[in-house]
Amino acid sequence: MREGCLPSRSTGRRRSRSALALLLIGAALGGCSGGDFGRTRADFRNDDMHRWLGAEATGSIGMRPSQFELTENERQLRDLAYPLIEPPHSRPAWKSVFGDYQPLPSPWRQKVVFDRTAYGRALIDEPHRAHTSRYMQLIDDVRDDITRFEPFFATAWRVIELDRKRNASLGMVSDLSPRERADAIARMEENTLIVQWVQQCLERRISSYRWALERLVIQAPDNVAADADRLIGELAVLTANPPVAAQPPVIGHATVVKG
Repeated sequence: MREGCLPSRSTGRRRSRSALALLLIGAALGGCSGGDFGRTRADFRNDDMHRWLGAEATGSIGMRPSQFELTENERQLRDLAYPLIEPPHSRPAWKSVFGDYQPLPSPWRQKVVFDRTAYGRALIDEPHRAHTSRYMQLIDDVRDDITRFEPFFATAWRVIELDRKRNASLGMVSDLSPRERADAIARMEENTLIVQWVQQCLERRISSYRWALERLVIQAPDNVAADADRLIGELAVLTANPPVAAQPPVIGHATVVKG
């Protein structure tokens, strides 16, 4: 092969540097990207990724969080609570997942009046190829909440029942230190407040769904509106009759369980 056809050493070094730069850029972009199909990145997930819910709930009413480790049921309670606390349809499929997971303020901390129109306005303003797709998005969001309802409240029932037993045992534990007692009480308060947090969010969702449906009906009437109305009514009935009764938090006492 002629010498003129061979790459020079300087050309080879430039190509090596370019290749290295591309690798570094690719690695950086890969590290900043979200998971596939809208799922949160694997390195964002961990067993206690929703532990902050309890600390936020108790902190919002001036209490310190419990230092006890979460039980499996308590961890599951928090995992199941987050999708019901996060505003519905807040992460559309086209939106980047990176950085979208944010701790949310509890309802006891917020002073801004709840805007029941926000969900509906976002649903109506978001581009859709057909008006029926807005109805279908609404139906999917309501159906998702109905699907999540039973697993969350089944777990809440178990957690609150065990907290009732924990509360009854506080007076019988030998050599109970003030710190242990405070941590036990704080954990019961956390669990109670998380259940109430979800109940408040469900009530707000129902109000938002109804406002959205009413606007869809007057802007783009369709027979599928009856299906959306039926599902919203089903969710409203479930929310009005939860297995765990919502009561104001009382220090040292668990939430009342129905049935």
